[in-house]
Amino acid sequence: MRTVILCLMGFILLSAPSHAQVPVFTTMPTDSSIKFYVKSSVALVGKFSKWDAMLKFKSNDVRTGVLDIQIQAATVDTGSGMKNNKLRSDAFFDVEKNPLITFHSTKVVQTGPVTFDVVGDFSVRGVSKRETLKLTVEGKGTGAGTITGTMIFNRKDYGMTSGIPFVKIADHVEVTVDLKVKQVSGPLLVYQQ
Repeated sequence: MRTVILCLMGFILLSAPSHAQVPVFTTMPTDSSIKFYVKSSVALVGKFSKWDAMLKFKSNDVRTGVLDIQIQAATVDTGSGMKNNKLRSDAFFDVEKNPLITFHSTKVVQTGPVTFDVVGDFSVRGVSKRETLKLTVEGKGTGAGTITGTMIFNRKDYGMTSGIPFVKIADHVEVTVDLKVKQVSGPLLVYQQ
């Protein structure tokens, strides 16, 4: 009887979920990108060359996901040294005081079979506001795939009220993410729709 109880206790302990059993995805930066676009009188598009993104889940329910993105603001690249320097300055990203642009999700809402509204805290220039990243997932249920999406924010809400000499800039900034992801631990995710 004692052996049966010990075996049962061992099975329960081995079956109990651990932190290592939750789904965790990592990004493959060489195949991924974070870009931005601002409507302006002269093309204002760019990307960031150094950033990190991690996607972790509290369970295998896709709605429990937490997306963390950290962008090194000084790595902005528009293809123009003048624009890059202006964007790095205290008038825009203020990279000396605020080297990181971050997004930390607080809620995931599944809006379709492979679409999601990811609500989170977006921080730039030391200012944080709630924003929504609209995502689409490819590779559902495979443990690898692509996450693409867009977030639009008003730059003036973050204290970026200046312009660039001889360039008229709109207030809204469109950020696009194209993340190639690979599952590094845990079970496959369960989608609700």
